[in-house]
Amino acid sequence: MYDKRPIIAVIVAAVILVAVAAVWVYFDVEDVSVTGNTQYTGEQIEDMVLSGPLGHNSLYLYLKYRNKSVTDVPFIERMDVSIDSPNAVTINVYEKAVAGFVKYLGRYMYFDRDGIVVEASTEMIPGIPYVTGLTFDECVLYKPLPVPDDEVFSTILAITQLFDKYDIRADRIYFDDDMNITLYFGDARVVLGTMENIDEKMMKLKSVINNITGLAGELHLENYSVDRDEGYVTFEKDE
Repeated sequence: MYDKRPIIAVIVAAVILVAVAAVWVYFDVEDVSVTGNTQYTGEQIEDMVLSGPLGHNSLYLYLKYRNKSVTDVPFIERMDVSIDSPNAVTINVYEKAVAGFVKYLGRYMYFDRDGIVVEASTEMIPGIPYVTGLTFDECVLYKPLPVPDDEVFSTILAITQLFDKYDIRADRIYFDDDMNITLYFGDARVVLGTMENIDEKMMKLKSVINNITGLAGELHLENYSVDRDEGYVTFEKDE
């Protein structure tokens, strides 16, 4: 009697291959939307999440991420993956709220608006203020930066928000022992003094910043306000 088992096996294998091919084609991800990212590009986020040989298969991604988020990525709290259709996914990025960074033992220690150290890195991330002048004995990940006056963190946050408001990018924020503020732009220093009239000072800085770009010296804005403009803004060149 003729043995049909080899033919049946071939048919079953062919059906399985066709089914796998159909699944591979039908669930192939062609459209990736990334939201909430500033520290990484959309392409970098996509490479992190859609990794591996099945990384662009939406069915695989659904099974992989349906009950969990992507974590353990520097400067990111978590990333959630949503399957919008068999060919489209959305990656929602929730970044850590980084206010600035200090240097400690050869590393860049990034802290949030409450002064909690949220990340330690050997790389300086553009767009995050470098803060100097603060005194502390240690710097421990996930713990508050132990400075004498923790109100400095709300000051840093306010300054960085004004940076965004007036499209200003300083190289460094310096605090002296009395918490007076100086901004560094290359070899140019801008003395802001206290937080009094800080919005007006930053608005004035925006209007004159191009005039001191590339110069070495000190721009004095510590006594500036819109009510006393003339004579209260001076620039002293370094000798």
